[in-house]
Parts: sequence; C-alpha cells; structure tokens
Amino acid sequence: MSPKLRFKVFASRLLRYFFQGLLILAPIGITALTLYWAFVTIDNIIPKEIIPADAGFSFLKYKGVGFLLVLVLVVLVGYLSSSFIIGRIFDLFDHLLERTPFIKYIYTSIKDVFDAFVGEKKKFDHPVLVQIYGVDVWEMGFITQADVSNFGLEGYMAVYVPHAYAITGKVFMVPKEKVKQLTNISAGDAMKFAVSGGVTNI
Repeated sequence: MSPKLRFKVFASRLLRYFFQGLLILAPIGITALTLYWAFVTIDNIIPKEIIPADAGFSFLKYKGVGFLLVLVLVVLVGYLSSSFIIGRIFDLFDHLLERTPFIKYIYTSIKDVFDAFVGEKKKFDHPVLVQIYGVDVWEMGFITQADVSNFGLEGYMAVYVPHAYAITGKVFMVPKEKVKQLTNISAGDAMKFAVSGGVTNI
C-alpha cells in the first residue's frame, strides 16, 4: 500500500472515530451543560455579593446552598398550598395577579404553559395524528381543546403541533374527522417523537 493510500485510510478512520465519539459525547455534554446552567442560575437567585462576610448567614455564600434553599422553598410552597387555609390565600393572590392590568397577560400565559406540562389539568396528554396540509400527510400533535365552537367553528378542535428540535409549535383549528386518536403510545413518547424530528423509536 502506497503512503498516499495509507494516509487516506488513516484519515478516513480518524474521521469516522471522531464522529462516533461526537455522537457519544455531544448528548452527554449538552445535557451536563444544561443541568449546570440550571444549577448555577437557580443557585445565584440569592445575590451572594451583598451578603457580609461576618454575617450570621454567611453560609449562603457557599456554592449549592442557594440551589438547596430554592428547592426547599418550592417544596414548602407546594406543601402549604395543599392545606385549606393557606391554599385559599394562594388562590386569592392568584386571582389578584390574573386581574392586574398588563401583569395578567404575562402571568396567565406562563401559568397556562406550566399547567399544560405539569399541572393537574395537563393539556399535552392526548396525542393524535392530524391532517393539515394534505389528505395523505399526517402531523403528530396534541388535542388542547376538544371543542372550539366559541370561535364560531362547529365540529372543530384545537390541536397543538410541536416543531422538531425546538420548544415552539403551532395551534391549528381542524375538523374533528381529520384527527386520529393515538391510543397505542404515551403522550411522552409522542412528544419525544415529534420534537426529535421522528428519529426516536417508540
């Protein structure tokens, strides 16, 4: 084998090993960076630079303490909201924010998004196939409103179709006969399939 051919074989193997390593390390690295970003962001909610060094609560300066305090606060609020009296106070505060001009648009939008994913009234738990662009073309989506007659559309429903490799999507009002319920896969698998661009096996 000539040196030139030997070099081409070596370069081809090196490139193949590089992409194999990239396929292994990239998902791990991106996941680790995302978790690290979330950890640092939550941990820095408490501004450590304003805490005096000789203060009795100077322990807040240590890395990770702010993160743990935020987790404890979230769990504590969840626990208190389950009691009748404290729950009513949270409900009053919730109603106040929902009726405050300008703030209500931001607050209700964010609240609805969280409710759709992790709330008691989850919206993305009815995976479907929906015809939008053609008779033989199906999109993966989720029913968010089974009846949209308040928009003047009798016999229609609202279907959310997520975009691949993104956290965005679009809502379509489609006739009910163009929606096919998916009962053989879970909502989580359907979302993973749609967001991954269809490359994930379910």
